[in-house]
Amino acid sequence: MSRACRTRAFSSEPGHMAAARSRRPPAATLARRWLVVALIGLIGYAYYHPLRSWVATRSELSSRRAEVAQLLAEKRELQQRVQASASLDSLTRQARQLGYIRPGEHLFIVKGIKAWEKVHSRIAAGGN
Repeated sequence: MSRACRTRAFSSEPGHMAAARSRRPPAATLARRWLVVALIGLIGYAYYHPLRSWVATRSELSSRRAEVAQLLAEKRELQQRVQASASLDSLTRQARQLGYIRPGEHLFIVKGIKAWEKVHSRIAAGGN
């Protein structure tokens, strides 16, 4: 039998006409499919919130780790500055900047240094 004959034979039977027009599965099969879709949706929804929370916590943890690393570097730098400023030479330099002198020394305050340098730089350059 050729294909055309089979099609005509198939379509000429009244019971098969309804089956050929409607390819919809039975209601029980549709209900099972929708139940599976709903179940997958519920499982996805149940996993979404904890997963989102885990991702947010993980990103915050990495930012906190970066902050801790930055603070440790700052702490090391400050400790080095404290050690450097605790040396006798550094303390002496800072004390002199504040105007302190050692016992037995005399403090002289010289004013007009910038004006003197300005005049002498013109003389050295050959000006008046």
